[in-house]
Amino acid sequence: MTDARRPSRALRRRGLESWALLGSTGLLLAGAFLPAPFVVEAPGPTFNTVGEHDGRRLLKVSGAPTYETRSTLDLTTVYVTGGPDRPVTVLTVLRSWLDPTASVVPADTLYPHDVSAEDVTESSMVAMSSSQENSVAAALTHLDRDFGTELAVQGTVPDGPAEGRLRHGDVLRAVDEEPVSSLPALKDALDAAGERGVTLQVERAGEELDVRIDTVRDDATGNWQLGVYLLPDYDFPVDVDFELEDVGGPSAGLMFALGIVEELTPGSLAGDRHVAGTGSIAADGDVGPIGGIQQKLSGAAESGADLFLAPAANCGEVQGHVPEGLTVVAVRSLDDAVAAVGAAGRGEDLSALPGCGPS
Repeated sequence: MTDARRPSRALRRRGLESWALLGSTGLLLAGAFLPAPFVVEAPGPTFNTVGEHDGRRLLKVSGAPTYETRSTLDLTTVYVTGGPDRPVTVLTVLRSWLDPTASVVPADTLYPHDVSAEDVTESSMVAMSSSQENSVAAALTHLDRDFGTELAVQGTVPDGPAEGRLRHGDVLRAVDEEPVSSLPALKDALDAAGERGVTLQVERAGEELDVRIDTVRDDATGNWQLGVYLLPDYDFPVDVDFELEDVGGPSAGLMFALGIVEELTPGSLAGDRHVAGTGSIAADGDVGPIGGIQQKLSGAAESGADLFLAPAANCGEVQGHVPEGLTVVAVRSLDDAVAAVGAAGRGEDLSALPGCGPS
């Protein structure tokens, strides 16, 4: 006769299995909210560089005549989730893997292990500030408008040839008695000198000095260098205010420069076209590669853009990821970008312009 007060062996086994299942489910749920060593990139908002944001013009140029435009020239952004001091959860990573517009990358490919969230934010803001200054320089260079530049020493590379020879605050005036006021001009002068080294004419605390320095060759680029960190100090004939908050990094440089050119040029460069793009910019107008290009393509398409300006160096990441209805033009310089936008505004066939290969 079975004792009614004691469960059967089968019932006890099913009870243990149920508890095991509940325990496993609980572990899975708990694990979903554990931090994961990844960063998620997703399409961010776009901002019209010749339009308004929060009731204020994104770019405000003063000191020279400016002109109204009906064009739309969007800079594109990326939402980045994760990173130092703010890890994403396993659940977020799993969800993002299912999103075709998002990318999941190991955190340590973007951020060194020893940086904090504050370090990342500060670096991003410094890069944005530098890109804004470079965009003004590039736009004025494209428009053949003169401006002054000084190269100020910020520091030297440890054990490099400039260590102990140059000081913070020194201003480079000339190389071997030839005036130098830009980084490209300095690069050309150093490459011309080669291994024989150079004599720099430097201003230090109001005094002019001649400083003899050896040069070293960069194995990666083949260029000759001094081992010094320089910061250009510009004297522009116009003032440009940038009204864009909570966006960092260097990738808005190209579209900032294009917006400044548009502001200072009569008419509408792009006509009625909705143009978006991305790319870092150098003071001489060279366009450099950026991160998150695929997310920026998606964000541009979502905002209604039909033409996208992409750095030529990013073309490998563009191929196979161009949204329907979006034409991508590869650019290497601000001159390329202005030419492409102008062709679009005139209704020309854009297939003749450099692209990024199969979409």
